[in-house]
Amino acid sequence: MNAFEIRGGRRLNGAITPQGAKNEALQVLCAALLTEEVVTLTNVPDIADVNALIELLEDMGVKISRPESNVVTLQADDINYEYFKTLAFRKKSGKLRGTVMLAGPMLARFGKAFIPQPGGDKIGRRRLDTHIRGFEKMGASFDYDTDHQLFTVAADGLKGTHLLLEEPSVTGTANMLMTAVLADGTTTIYNAACEPYVQQLCHMLNSMGAKITGISSNLLSIQGVTKLKGCSHRLLADMIEVGSFIGMAAMTQSELTIKNADAQHLGLIPDVFGRLGIEMHILGNDIYVPAQEEYNIQKFIDGSILTVYDHPWPGFTPDLVSIILVTATQAKGTVLVHQKMFESRLFFVDKLIEMGAQIVLCDPHRAVVIGLNKQVSLRGINMVSPDIRAGVALLIAAMSANGKSTIQNIHQIDRGYERIDERLNALGADIRRVVFE
Repeated sequence: MNAFEIRGGRRLNGAITPQGAKNEALQVLCAALLTEEVVTLTNVPDIADVNALIELLEDMGVKISRPESNVVTLQADDINYEYFKTLAFRKKSGKLRGTVMLAGPMLARFGKAFIPQPGGDKIGRRRLDTHIRGFEKMGASFDYDTDHQLFTVAADGLKGTHLLLEEPSVTGTANMLMTAVLADGTTTIYNAACEPYVQQLCHMLNSMGAKITGISSNLLSIQGVTKLKGCSHRLLADMIEVGSFIGMAAMTQSELTIKNADAQHLGLIPDVFGRLGIEMHILGNDIYVPAQEEYNIQKFIDGSILTVYDHPWPGFTPDLVSIILVTATQAKGTVLVHQKMFESRLFFVDKLIEMGAQIVLCDPHRAVVIGLNKQVSLRGINMVSPDIRAGVALLIAAMSANGKSTIQNIHQIDRGYERIDERLNALGADIRRVVFE
């Protein structure tokens, strides 16, 4: 079992470039199934979750090549449909949340798709209702195999329709988009997710010949076409890495430049970190974070305690709530962190409390953080990474702590962050990857 050993208290200095966006990668890789022509993706992160999906696509018969670092070409001109009936497919696809987005393009192009039970982080209930109901409204039927925990979705012909999503699900919106582009007629998707990664998927599909309007809004209109062509597409920088680096710079009193951050696509992220008192400067497409001896949490205009909460885009992304929480532990002031969208993402705070942080866990969704203002340093401990984002939050805490910390179960971190130890060590961190028997 791999683990990180971190010797904290070191200030970082230099420039770091965020990886390509994990969540976008999972969408656009699935979109390559919509055409028999070659699709070339650049700035693809070399991380476990993305590599697992690429391997699954290759097992399905997609021709994969990697001509250079972070570049992937795909050609889905000879899909092996028998593979979907195998135990290997069920095992591999069931481990990764992103595989649910295979269903839309497979249904649109081939008339049949299989959906495993959702995998990925254990951060709360993740329903498939949005996907299944959308497929049904476009004319598909589904069946559930209780023995194999697998949904089968099939359609003789898909028809455009009006879809009102009961939740602005990112994967649900992506699946409906990829299904509608080859359906007969016009589909409208209302209450659609409008995250930058969904916008990127829309732009990619349009470059393949799709006809999508309303991009960046919550009302999308898709006029179905009969065929899509190949394309080249560059992924955005991962906004979660960008936010993680901002928090890391503040916690370790470091001077960092985040290069090629796609700053215009970050939404509220800079503003929310700014409310914690973190100084930063957007310089073109880069973000410069100067070293700060302290950072002061702002209050609301009426003097009440600041509350930071997650919300569907353009609200604050839930994937950075854990980073905000850990960063606040060394700020000056108090903040209420409210994780609304998932019920199990705050349970890692017991480790922060053990490190010396002043946190009151009110319930599974809310925690009050009383900043130590760097007057009392966190102390190194042994801990386990529960999921991708909490794992990096614990890594940030360990980098700012006195002494040595050990984080086990780091495959969770590797799922979402590319060579994070190597890249941070190049800035002055002391992180060692070790193997425990």
